[in-house]
Amino acid sequence: MAPTEAARKQLVYGLLARIGHGLGSPVRFELLERLADAPRTVDDLAALVGLPLANVSQHLGVLRKAGLVVAAREGRRVRYAVATAEVHAVLAAVRALGLVQARDVERLTSGAPEAEPVDLAGLVRRIRAGATLLLDVRDRAEYDAGHLPRALSVPLPELRRRLRELPRDRPLVAYCRGPFCIMAAEAVALLRRSGRPATALPLGVVEWRASGRRLSTSPAAPSP
Repeated sequence: MAPTEAARKQLVYGLLARIGHGLGSPVRFELLERLADAPRTVDDLAALVGLPLANVSQHLGVLRKAGLVVAAREGRRVRYAVATAEVHAVLAAVRALGLVQARDVERLTSGAPEAEPVDLAGLVRRIRAGATLLLDVRDRAEYDAGHLPRALSVPLPELRRRLRELPRDRPLVAYCRGPFCIMAAEAVALLRRSGRPATALPLGVVEWRASGRRLSTSPAAPSP
């Protein structure tokens, strides 16, 4: 006997509710954001978010049940990753909604250098022409997992000692993990203090993927 319309709706809404439940925790959302930048083990994630392994494992179980992450065993360890491109799109949409609604974000980011207007097509043209240098200030593991094309990896903790590698005669655009990540703003402040023109790009690899663009895993050539 075929299920009734009411039964079908219950199944569909139950699935959607599991997805909502998966996203409905600050910890799980942070874990998902971390995995969007690079696949990681439970140990890696626990160290990044500062929580016990057992807590992180429990949250990952909820995310996995919701179909938001997948797991692959590597010997004795299990590595987690974002399940599908659609999950990246959901992350981007939720973060965009958060930027519209969260008044607190304005207070958190007040005084930070202004962000580069999001003209992705124009940015790509300037980078390809060599008119702008794009800096990825996330950690190297995240960069290696996937980065905006032609971005140069300069993790924020290394930026000060690597300033000599960066030009003074063309604009620098820094990006990190997305619109709520302050590392790009911190990088811009340091670059400007060194006399270099710099702005922050208020997006990360999640938003880049959601725009239909591909990431690169090839390292950029050093700046001339």
